[in-house]
Amino acid sequence: MKKIMQSFVLLLWSGMFAVVVLEAADNEAGFKSLFNGSDLSGWDGNPRFWSARDGTITGQTTLENPLKENTFLIWKDGTVEDFELRLSYRIVGGNSGIQYRSKDLDNWVVGGYQADLEAGKKYTGILYEERGRGILAERGQKTVIDASGKVNVVGSVGNSDEILAAIKQADWNDYVVVAQGNHMVHRINGRVTVDVTDEQTEKRVMSGILALQLHAGEPMLIQFKDIRLKRLKPEGTKRLVLVAGTPSHSPGEHEFNAGVTLLKKCLDPVTGVQTGVYLNGWPKDPTAFDGADIRSFRVTT
Repeated sequence: MKKIMQSFVLLLWSGMFAVVVLEAADNEAGFKSLFNGSDLSGWDGNPRFWSARDGTITGQTTLENPLKENTFLIWKDGTVEDFELRLSYRIVGGNSGIQYRSKDLDNWVVGGYQADLEAGKKYTGILYEERGRGILAERGQKTVIDASGKVNVVGSVGNSDEILAAIKQADWNDYVVVAQGNHMVHRINGRVTVDVTDEQTEKRVMSGILALQLHAGEPMLIQFKDIRLKRLKPEGTKRLVLVAGTPSHSPGEHEFNAGVTLLKKCLDPVTGVQTGVYLNGWPKDPTAFDGADIRSFRVTT
């Protein structure tokens, strides 16, 4: 009887373990890694400040190597429209952030939506628009930005101090950013930090780059790891992916990049259509065709 009970318990534990593994796998379904853990392939930033170290993307400033202006490490393999981004971060001193649907302003300067994080107690979890409208939601707030650009607090997603208490100082935390249509949600360690709906059509952005921030000021260390992206699309929307081949003729002849860029510009105002564009050859983005309903290719001849 004792042996039968031991076998039953073992079987029960094995079954529970299998369920846990299955749930974990399902929870990560559709996510693709954006960092290989060994170098900065697919990313571009100032090598004075950014490196791959111990399986992490590391940004660091020191007294001997200070930073006068915010600088960014930019994911170069694609842009994002509707998505869920998951990563882990650790920060010691200073301020940082995760840029999304943002714009590359050259020289490693980026502007746009930012999921903020810092070593202090004020900004982590908020939605800030870098080089734009500023704070769009403070931690714990549910906001709607109306057509005039006014930020209206319409509810709460939790107490700011209680959310902060669940965030580890100088240790690893899990950050999740979800953007669908004009609705954006940030989560840290499973807690929603902000919920934002952006109805200012002339200022909101529905597509753009991903980037990681290193902030000017005091010496600081920021590290990111386990960076995973999953493409999403709103219900009733068709996702188009346009791919241009590498240039093969003189300027003005067979302008593949210009052609698909112009086509995207024409399609962007169309309701129910979401368009992704990849220039200069086959996409390196592992999520490029996820959720695509139509794929169009202009290849070199």
